[in-house]
Amino acid sequence: MSANPFHLAWFGAGGFGVKSWNKTWSGRGGVDWASPQLWIDVAQALERARFDYIIIEDSSYVPDAYGSNSKAYLSSATATPKMDPTVLAPIMAHLTSRIGIVPTLSVTEYHPYMLARKINTLDHMSQGRTGWNVVTSSSHRAAQNYGKDLLEEHDLRYDIADEFFDVSCKLWESWDADAVTLDAENGVWADYEKVHTIDFEGKFFKIRGPLNAPQSPQGRPVFTQAGGSPRGKRFAARTANSVISGVEGGVEAMKRFRDDIREQAVAYGRDPNDVKVLFMASPVVGETDEEARAKRERQIAFAEAHPELGLLHLSRHSGIDFAQFPLDEPIPATAKTNGHQQMLAQAIGKTPREFLRKSLSTMEFVGSPDTIAATMDEVMQEVGGDGFLIANFDLNRRYVSEIADGLVPALQRRGLTRTEYTHSRFRDNLLEF
Repeated sequence: MSANPFHLAWFGAGGFGVKSWNKTWSGRGGVDWASPQLWIDVAQALERARFDYIIIEDSSYVPDAYGSNSKAYLSSATATPKMDPTVLAPIMAHLTSRIGIVPTLSVTEYHPYMLARKINTLDHMSQGRTGWNVVTSSSHRAAQNYGKDLLEEHDLRYDIADEFFDVSCKLWESWDADAVTLDAENGVWADYEKVHTIDFEGKFFKIRGPLNAPQSPQGRPVFTQAGGSPRGKRFAARTANSVISGVEGGVEAMKRFRDDIREQAVAYGRDPNDVKVLFMASPVVGETDEEARAKRERQIAFAEAHPELGLLHLSRHSGIDFAQFPLDEPIPATAKTNGHQQMLAQAIGKTPREFLRKSLSTMEFVGSPDTIAATMDEVMQEVGGDGFLIANFDLNRRYVSEIADGLVPALQRRGLTRTEYTHSRFRDNLLEF
């Protein structure tokens, strides 16, 4: 393996819902979306390619930000429907043996005890391969499904997340690692002196504990986090094992982002090498560079002919109705959001059409497997690490194969990614290099 290998993970955009439908390679995607089989196929293919983990994205509301109603979202199956990722995760884990499985759960929608118990169960069932993608939610519509009128203010949500994280960790460690003795001679299954209440009382939560099941194989799950705002990055640097980013601005911006996260991790007393920063990428793979470029041109032409599809996401994440802005007039600086701060900041000052076009061309990887592998190598050398989070927002099995059976072998030939898993548990593989 190369002296500077990097990690690969997969972002399951759109969550447990409709992935690809009504397209050339969709297959039965519009009909069979509720079956776990596509996710099983993806997880097994990525494990064959020796990916570190796969995130199952999630949200728990029907969006209606764009056009102030849900029509465009439901018509295009954009960000809805979605089903519970914690029901899907154990199926994926059961039919794989090494890849990490990371459901998304929101600290503003769960209670810490319920979440800690659920994750503890999943880590037991996966034999130490469960992660938690920590999110704070970004939509008032989600809050209204959980008895609130409005979502808490952006930075306050991270204050809640800090306390939620701390109390969850106490719950996961409320059983000592050696509490289960299996002392058959004396008839003692677990030593009660090694199971502890946590008696936690903070600003937001009050919990007695302990969990009612032993510490799981990893103790704590692997934490992933995608905070891009200043407050979000502080939370990520304090808590995450893997930070995921869609930062724009090319290699220099990627390096600044990674350096910033690592410096903040050190300030929190952490080893910066224990925080793996992965950058989102959507490689366009062809047998030749020419074939890949032609494919990319078709993608851009489609996106520019259907700008609404891109604006659906921007509206949903920001809570701002981008149907109100002319496509070719700058988005005003007065636009404010209690949702995704980084995404809106990237959009302000650009026209909606310019923003969508720029989002289509940020750090592109287009070409044959060998061409893309060489480019990824160059990027990681300049950034310093730690890898890529592959994302595809119109997922089909053909694309999975292009990555797992085309691009990854080219990366492996260069010694850039692992050819075998060294460990059985998720965290050990993630922190291996």
